Amino acid sequence: MCIRDRYQRRVHGNNNMGKCQRRRNNTARNKQYRKARGTKRRIKDIDQIIEDMKEPEKFANQEKDDELPGQGQYYCLHCARYFISMKAIKTHLASKQHKKRLKRTKEKPYTQEEADLAGGLGRVPISTKMQ
Repeated sequence: MCIRDRYQRRVHGNNNMGKCQRRRNNTARNKQYRKARGTKRRIKDIDQIIEDMKEPEKFANQEKDDELPGQGQYYCLHCARYFISMKAIKTHLASKQHKKRLKRTKEKPYTQEEADLAGGLGRVPISTKMQ
């Protein structure tokens, strides 16, 4: 409680007239805000989507589920999203967001060996050694 609030309560009673306003725009450095927004709408990572793409028949004919949008019948495999209708999924397939995701899923995914090499934990291949 700021000093101004104490003064207002003492002079004008316990109403909220003249209460200090909270900051609303300074969310870039707010750790709690970033943490909450980062996990609220978490989507699958590219490597998880590529694993799902190995078995597309699993997502082709799903059982109806009232919890999911469109009862789980309209699913974009590349974006891992459910849609409410056929019109919505057709619009999505033409969107820039879907095209970017489609391009990323066609790339070769990173392996654990590549990650170890980048971190300096693995062996360096003979062809790239300094001579």
